[in-house]
Amino acid sequence: MHPVLQTVLGRLGLGLATLFVVSIIIFSAIEMLPGDFGQAILGQAATEETVAAFRRELGLDEPPYVRYLQWVGGAIQGDLGTSFSGRNASGTDRSREVIDLIAPRLWNTLFLASVTAIIAVPVSLFLGITSALYRNSVYDRTINTTTLTTISFPEFFVAYILILLLASLYPIFPSLANVDASTPLSERLYRSALPAFTLTLVIVAHMMRMTRAAIINLLASPYIQMARLSGASQTEVILKHALPNAWAPIATVIAF
Repeated sequence: MHPVLQTVLGRLGLGLATLFVVSIIIFSAIEMLPGDFGQAILGQAATEETVAAFRRELGLDEPPYVRYLQWVGGAIQGDLGTSFSGRNASGTDRSREVIDLIAPRLWNTLFLASVTAIIAVPVSLFLGITSALYRNSVYDRTINTTTLTTISFPEFFVAYILILLLASLYPIFPSLANVDASTPLSERLYRSALPAFTLTLVIVAHMMRMTRAAIINLLASPYIQMARLSGASQTEVILKHALPNAWAPIATVIAF
């Protein structure tokens, strides 16, 4: 099996195992909470017969392990259950499927992540490669100092500073914005610009430093020395020989 495929499958397996363990822990913690779910939803005025019927309707009268297996089976098929946060004893039922609650938020998250990646990946590769090309120069020291400063601050602090500068003092972007499926792409990009910029600053710092370190480490390899002896320029050595072999650590940072 190819090492890359083996690594990917190993990570997927570890991720699934982690999700399985976390789901068991969360389910067990919820089971240990005091009180009755049916009574909490229907209210104290509900009769015992009503609460019992409600529990039977939801399958809450089943043993815990049966309910957990039923939930796992439904989750595998895309059924994550129903949220009863809006249901009460007055008869008003605003319950919604969990997948319907998650889907729009997940789409917005993926859109924001995609915009950030489109900006961050090429910028960080460019900065990392040029820093390796001009190692120990004023340019290299400036880039490293800037990225190290960015890494030193928490993401929420960077976000506050950008909101203060770009949304309050100089209102270029909105500080708060909602988007949905009907929002035009141009408007969606404009409203997502500030959070995307915030994430880009943090991600570029990590990816740039990883790219620079990986390329500098590979420049001491024997095949790089052979490429130099064959007459290849510094740019060719990095782009054609060092960068392709530095993708493993860089891809790891991109994935995270």
